[in-house]
Amino acid sequence: MELDRQPWPERRDPRGRPRPPQRVPETRPPLLGDWFIYLSVIVLVCGVLAISALELGARPTDAVVRLPVLIGAAVLTVVSMDALVRVWRSAWAWLPVDRGRGLFRFVWAAVIAGSVVLSVGAFVAMLLL
Repeated sequence: MELDRQPWPERRDPRGRPRPPQRVPETRPPLLGDWFIYLSVIVLVCGVLAISALELGARPTDAVVRLPVLIGAAVLTVVSMDALVRVWRSAWAWLPVDRGRGLFRFVWAAVIAGSVVLSVGAFVAMLLL
């Protein structure tokens, strides 16, 4: 049996312009790969522990708060740096395809860079307390 394969018609917006693709393939594998999710879970658990301890009356200088913040901030910095590299690569991959999406990803990269600065600041602040 021979299948009659036809190409998909080109998708167009209401004005008749061709729509950009939904995804651009990643040319290089991510740095952390599948570990990205597991490390994010560690950050989540550390945050829950530190916030719960603070809510229950612990001081920021107590070990029950400091230890999760130090671990969480260190792992968050690594995860955020990996995300920053992914988004930066994605922005450059999108620029030739859809300039608006590429520029948006540069803004996204700037926000992630800001979160890296904040997590490093939290790490240093906990070391100095």
